[in-house]
Amino acid sequence: MIDEERVRGALEGVRHPESGRSIMELGMVKDVSVEGGKVRFTLALPFLDVPVRDQLARDAKEAVEGLEGVEGVEVDVREMTQRERVHFFSVQEGATPEGRANDIRHVVAVMSGKGGVGKSLVSGLLALALREKGFEVGLLDADITGPSIPKMFFRRPKRPEGSHDGILPVESGRGIKIMSINLLLEREDEAVIWRGPLISSAIKQFWRDVLWGRLDYLVVDLPPGTSDASLTVMQAVPLSGVVLVTSPQELAGMVVRKAARMARRMGAPMLGLVENMSYAVCPKCGAKIEIFGPSRAEEISRAFGIPLLGRIPLDPRISELCDSGSIEEYPLERFAPIAEVLVRRASD
Repeated sequence: MIDEERVRGALEGVRHPESGRSIMELGMVKDVSVEGGKVRFTLALPFLDVPVRDQLARDAKEAVEGLEGVEGVEVDVREMTQRERVHFFSVQEGATPEGRANDIRHVVAVMSGKGGVGKSLVSGLLALALREKGFEVGLLDADITGPSIPKMFFRRPKRPEGSHDGILPVESGRGIKIMSINLLLEREDEAVIWRGPLISSAIKQFWRDVLWGRLDYLVVDLPPGTSDASLTVMQAVPLSGVVLVTSPQELAGMVVRKAARMARRMGAPMLGLVENMSYAVCPKCGAKIEIFGPSRAEEISRAFGIPLLGRIPLDPRISELCDSGSIEEYPLERFAPIAEVLVRRASD
């Protein structure tokens, strides 16, 4: 009598041609069902257009057809979710998806596509707003070649401490756990001149080897663009979602749309859009001045079916506090509503 256990056992012997690992171990087999002698299951692929698609489907089907009592086999094929893909690539590389001592409930990546729109600022303010709500929060600076998080949070350089279990992140004054390549350098202005594979390796280490402990939220500050670093995060880290950051200029809007399409292609949920430098407030009359032109945030949010989380004004006080390592002193009245919406969407 054929049953699900025998089917799974047969599929255990099917190996991925590139890594030699079992497709069961890689999490590629889903929804196994047996009715009489008819067997049906789904083969989940990291991407639908992988070159080994037909070979894997054929090998899996033949393995089940070889079982006694099987009268027919139907194999459905679908693309993995972002979290399934994280497991797949982690097992492919022989690594655990995250550090043994870590318990991280939600991971939120902040992405812009373009540099200079305030992505790191939004990451820092988001971490602060979540912390003020009582959550345990971590902040991972994944911008390896252009890190700015330590400069914003620390008046004096701090160094992470190591243990036999891993690296301990540095804590800010308000208790946010922070890890950045700049915390490991001798001088904060020392250049990190690395190629893509080294950058990707560093990001994976920050995820797997840092002892984050128990966190409600880990905010990941991504570098600009849609290449190695962003791709690594979306393949190696189980994201609750992505927050997109833009500014009013059409050029910034065009590039953030590229980032949105990358997130969609990788299956990462888009939590919403934040427009930074949206306007300035006249200190004398209180009028809003759109220095960089009219806002395009509503247009972008409608195009991708994501909510506009908020518009952040130009504020000289933010610049002063970031430059002095005192961002935690910035009042969060404008940013608190953004965090509230994000918490609801990340928990859905």
